[in-house]
Amino acid sequence: MANEIQYEYREDNLVRSEPNKYTAGQLRTEEVVINLGPQHPSTHGVLRLEVLLEGEIVRDVIPHIGYLHRCFEKHAEALSYNQIIPYVDRMDYVAAMNSEHAYAMGVERMLGIQDRIPKRVEYIRVLVAELNRIASHFVSIGTYAMDIGAFTPFFWMMRDREHVVRMLEWVSGARLLYNYIWVGGLYYDIPVGFEERCQELVDYLRPKLDELEKVIVYNKIFVERTANVGIMPLEMAVNYGITGPMLRASGLRYDLRKVDGYSVYPELDFNVPVGEGKVGSVGDCWDRNYVRVLEVRESFKLIEQCLAKLTGEHKRSRDFDPQEVVPKKIRPKAQDLYVRAENPKGELGFFFRADGKSDIPFRCKARSCCFVNLSIISELSKGTMIADLIAILGSIDIVLGEVDR
Repeated sequence: MANEIQYEYREDNLVRSEPNKYTAGQLRTEEVVINLGPQHPSTHGVLRLEVLLEGEIVRDVIPHIGYLHRCFEKHAEALSYNQIIPYVDRMDYVAAMNSEHAYAMGVERMLGIQDRIPKRVEYIRVLVAELNRIASHFVSIGTYAMDIGAFTPFFWMMRDREHVVRMLEWVSGARLLYNYIWVGGLYYDIPVGFEERCQELVDYLRPKLDELEKVIVYNKIFVERTANVGIMPLEMAVNYGITGPMLRASGLRYDLRKVDGYSVYPELDFNVPVGEGKVGSVGDCWDRNYVRVLEVRESFKLIEQCLAKLTGEHKRSRDFDPQEVVPKKIRPKAQDLYVRAENPKGELGFFFRADGKSDIPFRCKARSCCFVNLSIISELSKGTMIADLIAILGSIDIVLGEVDR
């Protein structure tokens, strides 16, 4: 065709678009640079790792990001506060409810309506957030087992996650991107019969998690591939700003649901699991995976307590309106505010700057736990085998939509 556009190949195209840290002239005779990703299943998305190898020993790892840029912060400069919620969903799309919860709390604090939110709304928020935490951890645990070479646990986790996703679809109408937690309330009350089905789900999942522990967590091959691999000392974790299960796996009992006591978490009883080095060293890959397994058990306890409140003290009522305090127009006073919450992967924070004149935020910056946690990949991987690099990356549990934002 006469109008067909011809692509002109030039040797400097790659250099200009995404430069490598190491060039051919810098490498020693025994060194080689390979790229893992951005089209490789072990990178859990479109992440490119530039890996400097000496034989099979990793000398350096440089993550190259930006392939799944969601443009969240730029979108937020042109949308009203309530219109931003669907874009919040699209960052960590595996844990959208948790992200919505953090964002909604921030805007409510800016408006000064956080104390007017009905208790039933708060318990429903915690209920759906903990369901989503379970779904997120199931993805992490299942894909991590597949990274190591075990396919069956992945299918188990996806099967059981499907039950959780269907519950969230029942309550919100969507399987992945919910737009359910609104500023000041909820999109709608939970459906009739949701509480009973939710309890049935917890009763079904508990023995499945026991089965998973026997088959994979304490499996000899899995232990040998993950124990004493990628050890992250507590001091290193703190210095890098690591949060969530990765930080707790290094031995620090730090959970924002306890530390900040937001929503109704102070009224609920749950433990904060930490790494103990049961089969290896504290802060290794095995501990990071095992902490997530233990957190699923704690989410079961939180869900059951929420169900008891929603069927007892704060039971369904004809007078209940989940949008009772949802403002029609959101225009906070001029202020700066930072709010944070404990997402399945760590601390998700939002920094707001309002000018007091508009219902569009002047600035809405997201503090991504995945982005910060990924920053330690080079430090953990130096001196390991390339097969261990895959195990280390999988233990970090990242979602590229939130890394790139």
